[in-house]
Amino acid sequence: MGLLLTTPLSRVRRVVRHLTGYPRSPLAGRTVMITGASSGIGEATALAVGARGATVLLVARRGDELERVRREIESAGGTAYAFVCDLTDGDQIDQLVRTVDAEFGPVDHLVNNAGRSIRRSLALTHDRFHDVERTIAVNYLGPVRLTLGLLPAMRAQGFGHVVNVVTWGVQVKSPKFAPYIASKTALDTFARIAGRETYRDNVAFTNLRMGLVRTAMSAPTEAYRRVPAQSPEQAALTVVRALEDRPITVDLLPARVLELANVVAPRLTDLAFSLADRRFPDSAAARRGVAATSPADV
Repeated sequence: MGLLLTTPLSRVRRVVRHLTGYPRSPLAGRTVMITGASSGIGEATALAVGARGATVLLVARRGDELERVRREIESAGGTAYAFVCDLTDGDQIDQLVRTVDAEFGPVDHLVNNAGRSIRRSLALTHDRFHDVERTIAVNYLGPVRLTLGLLPAMRAQGFGHVVNVVTWGVQVKSPKFAPYIASKTALDTFARIAGRETYRDNVAFTNLRMGLVRTAMSAPTEAYRRVPAQSPEQAALTVVRALEDRPITVDLLPARVLELANVVAPRLTDLAFSLADRRFPDSAAARRGVAATSPADV
């Protein structure tokens, strides 16, 4: 998927750990909450974080799948707890925050992984405004509400970290993803500003601008089946590295190149993407009115 790029400070931290031979992960003994933890990137991240000695708080809508992940973590010697929560329901988010605060105290790391992806052209979206509303609810409003709920305790303890799993579309601006990329861009921007306000409290924000990952969420789009993609386990290692190193952003070299092209040659870039838009039509799922989404990721 290309070369992953991080901030210089995170690379320095990684080099220091390597040179000192310090084997213990910075996540050991920490409390890490992961949303969308019942499958895909969230599940793989939870397993990896649990193996590094963190207490993992698993959040998703499907209780049976959360229990499966929790048992797998504990069978490997880790510690995990499952919380059923619909991130489109503000009251459930608020209750989750109250419960976790009472039982565990401040959450050290929050991974906002749950998401809804919709690949559908504007021509098929004119009478489907609910696509926009649903996408914003899961990808932006839910994560922001959860972050705001956990943030005061992080700031009070003088340590915290929020990792947002967003998309390289934030930089690329791919056709047929207007509601999805817009919602992820909003979260990306929120995090950058929040990180500046919480900088002196030692609370960091990281935006992971992921490329294509082979999950149930991408499965309905036929064109993706011929495109190189990461496995959930590979993506999870990127999340874990971000949790350990706390960079501001993690992105891909091709995305940075396209982001620059959008600035220096916007009309030419528009033409190129317009041609690509015609080359790769809506999927059968999009034409049937089925969102390219997986409930397990929500």
